[in-house]
Amino acid sequence: MSEVAGARRSGIRVPTPWVDAAVLGVAVVWGASYPVTKVALAGAPVLVLIFYRFCATACIMSLLAGRELAAASRGDILRATALGTILAAIFISEIAGLSLTSATNAALVISLCTLFTPFLDYGLSRRLPPPVVVAGAALACAGVGFLVGSLSAWTLGDTLILLAAVLRAIMVVSTKRLMSGRPMSSAALTAVQSTAVTAVAFVAVASLDSVRTLAVNADASFWASVAFLSLFCTVVAFYVQNAAVRRSGPTRVGFLMGTEPLFGFALAHLLLSEPVTALIGAVLIVAGTFAGLLADQRDGQ
Repeated sequence: MSEVAGARRSGIRVPTPWVDAAVLGVAVVWGASYPVTKVALAGAPVLVLIFYRFCATACIMSLLAGRELAAASRGDILRATALGTILAAIFISEIAGLSLTSATNAALVISLCTLFTPFLDYGLSRRLPPPVVVAGAALACAGVGFLVGSLSAWTLGDTLILLAAVLRAIMVVSTKRLMSGRPMSSAALTAVQSTAVTAVAFVAVASLDSVRTLAVNADASFWASVAFLSLFCTVVAFYVQNAAVRRSGPTRVGFLMGTEPLFGFALAHLLLSEPVTALIGAVLIVAGTFAGLLADQRDGQ
């Protein structure tokens, strides 16, 4: 929030075409992460993929935020570690779910997190959400209903993706409440979170299987997928999003990032040849997400 306030005071919130293009690029990258993760899962189990993705991210972000990490207080490190544990739960649920359902369903169901977030935030503040948020939730739930109707049955994978969406909402609200006003930079926060996810994945692999499981005998497509997920979906996307908020403001960036499920839906069809089913459900989920996001951001302005 302090970064946004600083951007407002400096008078640099005027959006420019390249900022919009950059944010849309992040939405495309995050949308592509679903089919790319699906490819990576063919080369390694869920926990091993999470370990390598976040180990690479932690190394890169620790190098970039070395000074900030050295100056961070113990309390901030503990707060960031707690958030990293939530992040680990998100990715375990999301990637495990993706291994059991289609990339199309994952991209659409995960978008419900933008509706869960305001409900959770309003609830903790003991306020009722605006009617538009309620209407958006109804639209999105109807969309999930159409999505379920296109399947022979609601699968465990779909349930895990829905759980990941709830955990994403918890993560957003927790980050706001734990880190608001804290001096720790976003880069240092990301470094600590990535390290925590790596540690959780390592302990889980060692406990459930064996450390030798990390010795992956995978082809180049697996390592290329890990590199894409680590560099583009985490490190580059993080910096682009931060720069865009400073130049454009959170409302415009939020709307542009809301296109992520659309790109995930389209790319799952183009890259994996997944059938385009439940198009009405996709439209309703995205429309409900946009409605809820708009109402929440108007309320916060």
